[in-house]
Amino acid sequence: MTGMETFQEKANVLIEALPYIQRFNRKIIVVKYGGSAMTDEELKKNVIKDVTLLKLVGFKPIIVHGGGKEISRWVTKTGMEPRFINGLRVTDADTMEIAEMVLGKVGKQLVTMVEELGVKAVSVSGKDGMLLQCKKKYSNGEDIGFVGDITNVNPKVLFDLIEKDYLPIVSPIGMDENFQSYNINADDAACAIAREVKAEKLAFLTDVEGVYKDPKDKSTLISELRVSEAKALMDEGYIGGGMLPKLNNCIDAIDHGVSRVHILDGRILHCLLLEIFTNKGIGTAILNDTDDKYFQEES
Repeated sequence: MTGMETFQEKANVLIEALPYIQRFNRKIIVVKYGGSAMTDEELKKNVIKDVTLLKLVGFKPIIVHGGGKEISRWVTKTGMEPRFINGLRVTDADTMEIAEMVLGKVGKQLVTMVEELGVKAVSVSGKDGMLLQCKKKYSNGEDIGFVGDITNVNPKVLFDLIEKDYLPIVSPIGMDENFQSYNINADDAACAIAREVKAEKLAFLTDVEGVYKDPKDKSTLISELRVSEAKALMDEGYIGGGMLPKLNNCIDAIDHGVSRVHILDGRILHCLLLEIFTNKGIGTAILNDTDDKYFQEES
Protein backbone atom coordinates (compact mmCIF):
# COMPACT_ATOMS: atom_id res chain seq x y z
CA MET A 1 0.00 0.00 0.00
CA THR A 2 1.40 3.38 -1.03
CA GLY A 3 1.60 6.37 1.29
CA MET A 4 -1.35 8.03 -0.45
CA GLU A 5 -3.44 4.83 -0.20
CA THR A 6 -2.66 4.68 3.52
CA PHE A 7 -3.89 8.25 3.99
CA GLN A 8 -7.00 7.46 1.93
CA GLU A 9 -7.71 4.42 4.11
CA LYS A 10 -7.48 6.58 7.22
CA ALA A 11 -9.87 9.09 5.66
CA ASN A 12 -12.34 6.30 4.84
CA VAL A 13 -12.29 5.17 8.49
CA LEU A 14 -13.16 8.68 9.63
CA ILE A 15 -15.94 9.01 7.05
CA GLU A 16 -17.40 5.65 8.13
CA ALA A 17 -17.48 6.90 11.73
CA LEU A 18 -19.16 10.22 10.86
CA PRO A 19 -22.84 9.11 10.81
CA TYR A 20 -22.40 7.37 14.16
CA ILE A 21 -20.78 10.46 15.69
CA GLN A 22 -23.69 12.56 14.36
CA ARG A 23 -26.31 10.11 15.59
CA PHE A 24 -24.99 9.75 19.12
CA ASN A 25 -23.67 13.26 19.73
CA ARG A 26 -24.62 14.44 23.24
CA LYS A 27 -26.11 11.04 24.09
CA ILE A 28 -25.24 9.08 27.24
CA ILE A 29 -23.36 5.80 26.90
CA VAL A 30 -22.75 3.56 29.93
CA VAL A 31 -19.66 1.35 29.76
CA LYS A 32 -19.40 -1.61 32.14
CA TYR A 33 -15.70 -2.19 32.48
CA GLY A 34 -14.38 -5.44 33.92
CA GLY A 35 -12.75 -8.78 33.17
CA SER A 36 -9.32 -9.19 31.59
CA ALA A 37 -9.42 -5.64 30.20
CA MET A 38 -8.95 -4.44 33.80
CA THR A 39 -5.96 -6.63 34.64
CA ASP A 40 -3.84 -6.15 31.51
CA GLU A 41 -2.15 -2.74 31.62
CA GLU A 42 -2.02 -2.32 27.84
CA LEU A 43 -5.70 -3.19 27.47
CA LYS A 44 -6.57 -0.88 30.36
CA LYS A 45 -4.83 2.07 28.72
CA ASN A 46 -6.61 1.45 25.42
CA VAL A 47 -10.07 1.09 27.01
CA ILE A 48 -9.58 4.43 28.74
CA LYS A 49 -8.36 5.96 25.45
CA ASP A 50 -11.54 4.68 23.76
CA VAL A 51 -13.86 6.11 26.40
CA THR A 52 -11.96 9.40 26.44
CA LEU A 53 -12.27 9.64 22.65
CA LEU A 54 -16.03 9.05 22.93
CA LYS A 55 -16.17 11.97 25.35
CA LEU A 56 -14.12 14.24 23.10
CA VAL A 57 -16.29 13.57 20.01
CA GLY A 58 -19.47 14.48 21.86
CA PHE A 59 -20.70 11.39 23.70
CA LYS A 60 -21.49 11.55 27.41
CA PRO A 61 -19.86 8.38 28.79
CA ILE A 62 -20.29 6.91 32.27
CA ILE A 63 -17.94 4.10 33.37
CA VAL A 64 -19.20 1.48 35.83
CA HIS A 65 -16.26 -0.71 36.85
CA GLY A 66 -15.83 -4.03 38.55
CA GLY A 67 -12.77 -5.31 40.34
CA GLY A 68 -13.48 -8.90 41.29
CA LYS A 69 -10.03 -10.28 40.53
CA GLU A 70 -8.35 -7.49 42.49
CA ILE A 71 -10.73 -8.04 45.43
CA SER A 72 -9.90 -11.76 45.42
CA ARG A 73 -6.18 -10.94 45.37
CA TRP A 74 -6.48 -8.73 48.44
CA VAL A 75 -8.74 -11.20 50.26
CA THR A 76 -6.05 -13.85 49.72
CA LYS A 77 -3.29 -11.45 50.84
CA THR A 78 -5.07 -11.00 54.18
CA GLY A 79 -5.09 -14.77 54.74
CA MET A 80 -8.72 -15.42 53.84
CA GLU A 81 -10.09 -17.64 51.09
CA PRO A 82 -12.39 -16.11 48.44
CA ARG A 83 -15.72 -17.97 48.47
CA PHE A 84 -18.48 -18.02 45.86
CA ILE A 85 -22.01 -19.45 45.85
CA ASN A 86 -23.76 -19.74 42.49
CA GLY A 87 -21.17 -17.40 41.00
CA LEU A 88 -21.71 -14.70 43.65
CA ARG A 89 -18.99 -13.66 46.08
CA VAL A 90 -19.74 -14.48 49.71
CA THR A 91 -19.12 -11.11 51.35
CA ASP A 92 -18.67 -11.12 55.13
CA ALA A 93 -17.84 -7.93 57.05
CA ASP A 94 -14.08 -8.25 56.47
CA THR A 95 -14.52 -8.96 52.76
CA MET A 96 -16.93 -6.02 52.47
CA GLU A 97 -14.30 -3.73 53.93
CA ILE A 98 -11.70 -5.02 51.44
CA ALA A 99 -14.13 -4.74 48.50
CA GLU A 100 -14.94 -1.11 49.28
CA MET A 101 -11.27 -0.25 49.69
CA VAL A 102 -10.20 -2.01 46.47
CA LEU A 103 -13.05 -0.64 44.32
CA GLY A 104 -12.31 2.88 45.56
CA LYS A 105 -8.65 2.43 44.67
CA VAL A 106 -9.53 1.11 41.20
CA GLY A 107 -11.83 4.09 40.61
CA LYS A 108 -9.09 6.58 41.48
CA GLN A 109 -6.62 4.78 39.19
CA LEU A 110 -9.08 5.11 36.29
CA VAL A 111 -9.58 8.81 37.10
CA THR A 112 -5.82 9.33 36.89
CA MET A 113 -5.65 7.62 33.49
CA VAL A 114 -8.52 9.73 32.11
CA GLU A 115 -7.06 12.96 33.50
CA GLU A 116 -3.69 12.15 31.89
CA LEU A 117 -5.50 12.24 28.52
CA GLY A 118 -6.84 15.73 29.18
CA VAL A 119 -10.41 14.90 30.22
CA LYS A 120 -11.88 15.72 33.64
CA ALA A 121 -13.12 12.69 35.60
CA VAL A 122 -14.57 11.99 39.04
CA SER A 123 -14.76 8.64 40.84
CA VAL A 124 -17.94 8.11 42.85
CA SER A 125 -19.20 5.23 44.94
CA GLY A 126 -22.80 4.11 44.65
CA LYS A 127 -23.07 5.45 48.20
CA ASP A 128 -22.39 9.03 47.08
CA GLY A 129 -25.63 10.98 46.83
CA MET A 130 -27.46 7.67 47.51
CA LEU A 131 -26.77 6.81 43.87
CA LEU A 132 -27.31 3.07 44.40
CA GLN A 133 -29.84 2.09 47.04
CA CYS A 134 -30.18 -1.60 47.71
CA LYS A 135 -31.40 -4.41 49.91
CA LYS A 136 -29.76 -7.65 50.97
CA LYS A 137 -29.50 -10.19 48.16
CA TYR A 138 -29.91 -13.93 48.65
CA SER A 139 -28.67 -16.65 46.28
CA ASN A 140 -31.39 -19.28 45.91
CA GLY A 141 -32.34 -18.61 49.53
CA GLU A 142 -28.75 -18.77 50.81
CA ASP A 143 -27.28 -15.93 52.86
CA ILE A 144 -24.18 -14.66 51.03
CA GLY A 145 -23.46 -11.74 53.35
CA PHE A 146 -23.24 -8.10 52.34
CA VAL A 147 -24.25 -8.49 48.70
CA GLY A 148 -26.85 -6.00 47.48
CA ASP A 149 -29.84 -6.07 45.17
CA ILE A 150 -30.52 -2.59 43.73
CA THR A 151 -33.89 -1.13 44.72
CA ASN A 152 -33.47 2.45 43.51
CA VAL A 153 -31.08 4.63 41.51
CA ASN A 154 -30.73 8.35 42.21
CA PRO A 155 -28.81 9.65 39.17
CA LYS A 156 -28.65 13.33 40.21
CA VAL A 157 -24.95 13.15 41.09
CA LEU A 158 -24.22 11.67 37.63
CA PHE A 159 -26.27 14.31 35.80
CA ASP A 160 -24.55 17.05 37.81
CA LEU A 161 -21.10 15.72 36.91
CA ILE A 162 -21.98 15.33 33.21
CA GLU A 163 -23.42 18.86 33.13
CA LYS A 164 -20.11 20.17 34.50
CA ASP A 165 -18.25 18.25 31.76
CA TYR A 166 -16.84 15.51 34.01
CA LEU A 167 -16.66 11.83 33.11
CA PRO A 168 -18.24 9.89 36.02
CA ILE A 169 -16.57 6.64 37.10
CA VAL A 170 -18.80 4.54 39.38
CA SER A 171 -17.78 1.90 41.95
CA PRO A 172 -20.60 -0.65 42.53
CA ILE A 173 -21.03 -0.19 46.28
CA GLY A 174 -24.48 0.72 47.64
CA MET A 175 -26.36 1.27 50.89
CA ASP A 176 -29.68 0.08 52.29
CA GLU A 177 -32.24 2.15 54.20
CA ASN A 178 -30.22 1.63 57.39
CA PHE A 179 -27.03 2.90 55.67
CA GLN A 180 -25.40 -0.52 55.69
CA SER A 181 -22.89 -0.92 52.84
CA TYR A 182 -23.26 -3.69 50.24
CA ASN A 183 -21.15 -5.00 47.38
CA ILE A 184 -23.17 -4.98 44.12
CA ASN A 185 -22.58 -6.96 40.94
CA ALA A 186 -21.11 -4.48 38.44
CA ASP A 187 -23.28 -5.78 35.57
CA ASP A 188 -26.39 -5.14 37.68
CA ALA A 189 -25.15 -1.66 38.61
CA ALA A 190 -24.41 -0.73 34.99
CA CYS A 191 -27.80 -1.96 33.83
CA ALA A 192 -29.68 -0.10 36.58
CA ILE A 193 -27.77 3.13 35.94
CA ALA A 194 -28.28 2.88 32.16
CA ARG A 195 -32.02 2.43 32.68
CA GLU A 196 -32.32 5.39 35.02
CA VAL A 197 -30.28 7.84 32.92
CA LYS A 198 -32.05 6.67 29.72
CA ALA A 199 -28.72 5.83 28.12
CA GLU A 200 -28.58 5.60 24.35
CA LYS A 201 -26.10 2.74 24.70
CA LEU A 202 -24.94 0.26 27.32
CA ALA A 203 -21.70 -1.59 26.52
CA PHE A 204 -20.47 -4.62 28.47
CA LEU A 205 -16.74 -5.31 28.15
CA THR A 206 -16.41 -9.05 28.77
CA ASP A 207 -14.03 -11.96 28.24
CA VAL A 208 -16.08 -13.40 25.36
CA GLU A 209 -16.47 -12.22 21.77
CA GLY A 210 -20.23 -11.79 22.08
CA VAL A 211 -23.30 -14.04 21.94
CA TYR A 212 -22.97 -17.35 20.11
CA LYS A 213 -25.79 -19.61 19.01
CA ASP A 214 -23.35 -22.43 19.71
CA PRO A 215 -20.54 -21.41 22.11
CA LYS A 216 -18.41 -24.30 20.79
CA ASP A 217 -18.61 -22.97 17.22
CA LYS A 218 -16.95 -19.56 16.82
CA SER A 219 -18.60 -19.12 13.41
CA THR A 220 -22.01 -18.78 15.10
CA LEU A 221 -21.26 -15.35 16.62
CA ILE A 222 -24.41 -13.20 16.31
CA SER A 223 -23.64 -9.60 15.26
CA GLU A 224 -27.13 -8.29 15.86
CA LEU A 225 -29.84 -9.74 18.08
CA ARG A 226 -33.35 -8.51 18.67
CA VAL A 227 -34.89 -8.96 22.12
CA SER A 228 -37.41 -11.59 20.93
CA GLU A 229 -34.57 -13.57 19.33
CA ALA A 230 -32.50 -13.37 22.53
CA LYS A 231 -35.43 -14.66 24.59
CA ALA A 232 -35.96 -17.50 22.13
CA LEU A 233 -32.28 -18.51 22.37
CA MET A 234 -32.54 -18.62 26.17
CA ASP A 235 -35.83 -20.55 26.12
CA GLU A 236 -34.35 -23.09 23.72
CA GLY A 237 -31.33 -23.64 25.98
CA TYR A 238 -28.66 -22.14 23.73
CA ILE A 239 -27.52 -19.61 26.35
CA GLY A 240 -25.99 -20.74 29.63
CA GLY A 241 -23.30 -20.00 32.20
CA GLY A 242 -22.29 -16.41 32.83
CA MET A 243 -23.89 -15.22 29.58
CA LEU A 244 -27.41 -15.98 30.86
CA PRO A 245 -27.58 -13.28 33.58
CA LYS A 246 -25.71 -10.86 31.30
CA LEU A 247 -28.23 -11.36 28.49
CA ASN A 248 -31.09 -10.97 30.96
CA ASN A 249 -29.55 -7.66 32.05
CA CYS A 250 -29.33 -6.60 28.38
CA ILE A 251 -32.99 -7.42 27.76
CA ASP A 252 -34.03 -5.63 30.95
CA ALA A 253 -32.12 -2.52 29.87
CA ILE A 254 -33.75 -2.53 26.41
CA ASP A 255 -37.20 -3.08 27.93
CA HIS A 256 -36.67 0.00 30.11
CA GLY A 257 -35.64 2.46 27.44
CA VAL A 258 -31.95 1.87 26.66
CA SER A 259 -31.69 2.04 22.87
CA ARG A 260 -28.78 -0.34 22.23
CA VAL A 261 -26.81 -2.82 24.30
CA HIS A 262 -23.45 -4.16 23.16
CA ILE A 263 -21.58 -7.23 24.42
CA LEU A 264 -17.91 -6.87 23.49
CA ASP A 265 -14.65 -8.74 23.98
CA GLY A 266 -12.64 -6.36 26.14
CA ARG A 267 -9.48 -8.29 25.25
CA ILE A 268 -9.59 -6.83 21.72
CA LEU A 269 -7.78 -3.52 21.38
CA HIS A 270 -10.18 -0.60 20.78
CA CYS A 271 -13.22 -2.90 20.84
CA LEU A 272 -15.51 0.00 21.81
CA LEU A 273 -14.52 2.11 18.84
CA LEU A 274 -14.73 -0.82 16.43
CA GLU A 275 -18.24 -1.70 17.60
CA ILE A 276 -19.67 1.80 17.77
CA PHE A 277 -18.03 3.52 14.81
CA THR A 278 -17.92 0.82 12.11
CA ASN A 279 -20.67 -0.53 9.89
CA LYS A 280 -20.37 -4.15 10.98
CA GLY A 281 -18.96 -4.00 14.50
CA ILE A 282 -17.15 -6.85 16.24
CA GLY A 283 -19.38 -7.98 19.11
CA THR A 284 -23.11 -8.51 19.57
CA ALA A 285 -25.53 -5.58 19.41
CA ILE A 286 -28.92 -6.14 21.07
CA LEU A 287 -31.88 -3.99 20.11
CA ASN A 288 -35.63 -3.70 20.45
CA ASP A 289 -37.87 -5.64 18.07
CA THR A 290 -39.38 -2.42 16.72
CA ASP A 291 -36.11 -0.56 16.05
CA ASP A 292 -34.45 -0.17 12.67
CA LYS A 293 -31.42 -2.29 11.91
CA TYR A 294 -28.39 -0.90 13.66
CA PHE A 295 -25.65 -1.99 11.27
CA GLN A 296 -25.68 -0.51 7.79
CA GLU A 297 -25.74 -2.91 4.90
CA GLU A 298 -22.59 -2.76 2.81
CA SER A 299 -23.24 -1.52 -0.72
